Amino acid sequence: MGKYRGRGFFEQEKKSDDCVKDTINRIIRAQKKAAETHSSACNSAIQQLRKGNSPGTGNTTIPFILYSEDAKPFIGSGVFQAPMGKKSENLFGSAETPILRAKHFVKDSDCCLKAELLLPVTEKCSVLMPESECCSKTIAPFFPADDPVIGFQATGICITIEVDKFIGITCLDPITPIQTNESPVSHSFC
Repeated sequence: MGKYRGRGFFEQEKKSDDCVKDTINRIIRAQKKAAETHSSACNSAIQQLRKGNSPGTGNTTIPFILYSEDAKPFIGSGVFQAPMGKKSENLFGSAETPILRAKHFVKDSDCCLKAELLLPVTEKCSVLMPESECCSKTIAPFFPADDPVIGFQATGICITIEVDKFIGITCLDPITPIQTNESPVSHSFC
């Protein structure tokens, strides 16, 4: 929680100036605690995750979006491998999304974050992966008004991010990602 510093600015009560890094550290701790018990704003999401879990129930993840110095959302991308039809061959595909799940900081580092890509799943039970040309300045294509997002799919695709390069973070409400052993392609989950 911040305190008013005058001229409309808020200051973190902690002594650190690394608010993105501090927030991600708090997210990781809350997610670990939720996992141990099986069980709007980042502070609110962290509190919901900590308080809302009873053994065997509750959410496990605080999804978030990072913003770069030019105030554009970071769009994470990665490659997946999946079976191709009935043959024993595999295909490789790509996935892009602004939604991330903090896994942990890389050993001996407090700024290199290992994060998993989470893909939006819509009310029509499809996974959203808009064309990359449309998404460099906004998150809107990932949240279409005519097919609302109802959850997020875990991809297993992890990337390493240097969090010192970001100036902002938006946390979503706690969730439990939809797990799948299939490739992150458009298909029915419902």
